[in-house]
Amino acid sequence: MNAFDLPQPRIPIAGSGEHFPVRRIYCVGQNYAAHAREMGGNPDREPPFYFMKPADAVVSGGSTIAWPPRTSNLHHEIELVVAIDAGGANIAVDDATTHVFGYAVGIDLTRRDLQAAAKKAGRPWDTAKGFDQSAPISCIHRSRDIGHPRSGRIWLTVNGESRQDSNLDQMIWNVPEAIAELSTYFTLQPGDLLFTGTPEGVGALHPGDRVAGGIENVDEIQVRVAT
Repeated sequence: MNAFDLPQPRIPIAGSGEHFPVRRIYCVGQNYAAHAREMGGNPDREPPFYFMKPADAVVSGGSTIAWPPRTSNLHHEIELVVAIDAGGANIAVDDATTHVFGYAVGIDLTRRDLQAAAKKAGRPWDTAKGFDQSAPISCIHRSRDIGHPRSGRIWLTVNGESRQDSNLDQMIWNVPEAIAELSTYFTLQPGDLLFTGTPEGVGALHPGDRVAGGIENVDEIQVRVAT
């Protein structure tokens, strides 16, 4: 296979045989107050900040995730994911949901030791966040079918043990606000994904761990870390 044969990353769309093509993956950092505190941050409602993952970091639910290299501290972060199907720049908050195709459940896998080293040195987080298979994601559910979730339980377990358990209404910046702010930095395009941040309870994974999570009225996801 050469560069001209590489397929575009795609995510199944629930209830159909269609797939959502992925263009870019944007992520909101520290968007739940309790998580900001556990990471040593300030949960005051300052403008959100963003980082990115490559499109081919996506991996379907039910997959076995290879242990990533150069880390001894791999962390889970359960998140609501927004799929964009109408682009735009400087989107108004009141218009933001008209740009949304649907929603999914995602896990932002993080090489926490590399992130800590990057923070200490004032360097970018790319190696901590943008590695292979770092964005497990469920099927995407159309907003016309499930609406636009503003509240609902968000949870994650490891080997059946509860790790993260919160509610979407605890976001510092809700989905329309996060989309609107992001669109002041980038012209959003169809195929973009937005990971909207994780609640408190992030923690380490180990080879062989079975990870399950979900968001009320959206979907659930399961992945396994390879031994």
